Amino acid sequence: MHTYEATLDLQLKALKLASFKQNWQAISQLSIQKNWSHGQYLSYLAQMELDSRESSRLSRHIKESKLPKHKTLSSFNFKEIPTVNAEQINALAETDTWLSEANNIIIFGASGLGKTHLASAIAYRKIERGFKVRFYQTSHLVQILQLAKKQYRLQEEIAKLDKIPLLILDDIGYVKKDEHETSVLFELICQRYETGSLIITANQPFSQWDSIFPDNMMAVAAIDRLVHHATVISLEGESYRMKK
Repeated sequence: MHTYEATLDLQLKALKLASFKQNWQAISQLSIQKNWSHGQYLSYLAQMELDSRESSRLSRHIKESKLPKHKTLSSFNFKEIPTVNAEQINALAETDTWLSEANNIIIFGASGLGKTHLASAIAYRKIERGFKVRFYQTSHLVQILQLAKKQYRLQEEIAKLDKIPLLILDDIGYVKKDEHETSVLFELICQRYETGSLIITANQPFSQWDSIFPDNMMAVAAIDRLVHHATVISLEGESYRMKK
């Protein structure tokens, strides 16, 4: 190896240009074969570096999101659930206005109709479009927040969630006020009102949400904040899982 090659490798390492460092010699040979200019050669390497960083970002954010695997729009069978408006779902996935404006999506439906799949698919597309996302089983999130409250750090925990533009609260109906102190869930909803987006899946209509929150007034107040800026989607039909 020539001295300048060793020096260049050290320089590229210091600049954290990992893809550039790995590929510059091979692409140098390619550029000679194709008679590229210096600018074309550098542009090609620069694009490889950008592509590598984007791939790493996507992998990292998908892992951090805790989204269920393989729940994408391409794997959702819209024909099985005819009440799902495919154009509406695709529009929510491909446009960012609702997320930038801290609007919500609430997906209702019986078990097995694909609520979690649709929520995850929309969220996955948001990661691809540059947003951070975090998926929670609502009952698990309530446990996290309740523990934080007992340790007098609830606001600190909610502040961490505030940094994530989109939270998915899956199966909110499985949270019961006789099992958990769910006022912490109400505090989270209040904190994110008009500041951060939620996608919520539920197998219970709003009229039954008094089983989730400590009292009816809190349930009404939570619903009021959630639906003020929200798209509500209702799924109907026979359970897809039961068919399978």
